[in-house]
Amino acid sequence: MRIAISHTTTCRYPRPTRDIIQTLRLTPRNSSAQHVARWRTEIDADARLRQGEDAFGNIIHSLDAPGPLERFSIHVEGEVETFDTAGVLTGAAERFPPELYLRSTSLTAINPEMAEYAESVRPRAPGDDRLALMHALMAHLATDVAFDPHAPEPAARAADAFAARRGGGQDHAHLFCIFARHLGTPARFISGYFSGDGAVAEQDAGHSWAEAHIPGLGWIGFDAAHRVCSTAAHIRVAAALDALGAAPVRSGRGAAPGETQDVAIKARVLRSQG
Repeated sequence: MRIAISHTTTCRYPRPTRDIIQTLRLTPRNSSAQHVARWRTEIDADARLRQGEDAFGNIIHSLDAPGPLERFSIHVEGEVETFDTAGVLTGAAERFPPELYLRSTSLTAINPEMAEYAESVRPRAPGDDRLALMHALMAHLATDVAFDPHAPEPAARAADAFAARRGGGQDHAHLFCIFARHLGTPARFISGYFSGDGAVAEQDAGHSWAEAHIPGLGWIGFDAAHRVCSTAAHIRVAAALDALGAAPVRSGRGAAPGETQDVAIKARVLRSQG
């Protein structure tokens, strides 16, 4: 499948702001599941961009805008050839052993109720079949926590989304990571794009899912929001322990109180599989 992406983030400030620094994770890289045919990043302000990699191997751009600015936009666009690998990912940048992704964060902390929920999934998988266990976890999560594409992203804590039994893509990805880690399976948060079933999908946010490490198979993508393993409709951009580490646009020094970010994304399928 060939998918064209157009993604604009407009940052606004309540008063003119100087020395804005941001970290952008908006550039996908090649793997067994995708090939980046073309990609570019544009800023409609006087700003410096420096490309590099973060600790997880994600492509990042450090943005430095001297200002003063009341608003500016970051626009990325490109085309990606994607392949259906049944969710199995190889050829990605791997900087850490899988065991690192058993670590929890402030956004992925577990509480007793959530631990009990995770344990309730164990009987659904025979023996020590990790793959079956992760499929059972995805099915339960998709059933028990309603997917709301317009939910605030993300909830203050994954526990809040679990208590409400409703959340967006980031919440589902966080919850999958929490439960998988509790069950002894390394899991990581993935940010990217999902083209959906139609020819053109217009969205006000990117999409998120999780990857779990299965012995003998490696990393496999699980999208609990859509109840599927990652498919050719998914474009993978960044991986981390949680949403903060994989955030498409993360503001640093210079972000004034009251900063807002408006996002507009268009995913257009140029060529379907087959």
